[in-house]
Amino acid sequence: MRVSYSDGYYVPLPDDHPFPMGKFPALHRLLLQEGLIDAQDVMPPRQADWADLRRAHTSAYLDRLARGTLSDHAERRMGLPWYAERRMGLPWSKRLVYRSRLAVQGTINAAFMALTDGIAANLAGGTHHAFPDHGEGFCVLNDVAVAVRVLQSACWARRILIVDLDVHQGNANAAFFADDDSVFTFSMHGAKNYPFEKPPSSLDVPLDDETGDQTYLNTLKAYLPDTLDAVHPDLVFYLGGIDVASDDRFGRTDLTREGLHARDRYVLEQIRVRNLPVVLLLSGGYAETPTATADLHAIMHREAAGVFGTATRSVAS
Repeated sequence: MRVSYSDGYYVPLPDDHPFPMGKFPALHRLLLQEGLIDAQDVMPPRQADWADLRRAHTSAYLDRLARGTLSDHAERRMGLPWYAERRMGLPWSKRLVYRSRLAVQGTINAAFMALTDGIAANLAGGTHHAFPDHGEGFCVLNDVAVAVRVLQSACWARRILIVDLDVHQGNANAAFFADDDSVFTFSMHGAKNYPFEKPPSSLDVPLDDETGDQTYLNTLKAYLPDTLDAVHPDLVFYLGGIDVASDDRFGRTDLTREGLHARDRYVLEQIRVRNLPVVLLLSGGYAETPTATADLHAIMHREAAGVFGTATRSVAS
């Protein structure tokens, strides 16, 4: 399986910052070590063009982002907006802008690769809280919104399905595509979790706290197959956030590792049996350490190897 990745996905943050930036290089190393990808499968992206970013974001926001003239409020909002402390924000830097543009292009590239290969991944992405005129929730630029518009403009895909299983509702995607019948947004998320104002997705499936494996999987099975059949998309973006895990700092949905494996396996099997191309994106995950977070993100790739036969070699080889 080809993946988008660059060492530029990592940008230093303060030591006490809650975002696990180290998960990106850690995931890359782990997938190589386990033989789930080979070095030749890694496609480093360039920075996304500003013209492409304007397909989803306002020129005013992009200008402030490029020049470093975001307000203190805007920087705090790009982090955890329910905290007043500046350390919970996402501090602007040239490297942050560079990193964000790389990640957007990574998703664009992964989308084109998925349409060619059947499956591809970006070892970042799923930044579903970035609105046209601002970023929030650790999301600076909306990679999926930009990628969708690039694909549609190039006539590579028309009908798109976003399957968002991050514990936090994809509020920006819901708002961005609210009046667009060509894009179906499916979000299954914590009902009482951030964002506290949730624009309606095409289909929202709210979950109680402490849902657990069985109820979660039963709920997913009740909605996903019918959605795939009704939408019949040209391409699926799968935002497989692992902040639904029981030890996640911001989750509260209480899935076990076995539950995460079962979730990703079921989603990928349902997509595979319908012969639909799929892009794998990380979205959120906030385990105790970046390494532990990366290990949970890798579950999606482990299951993809079983469902799509994407492993390059056995772990023992």
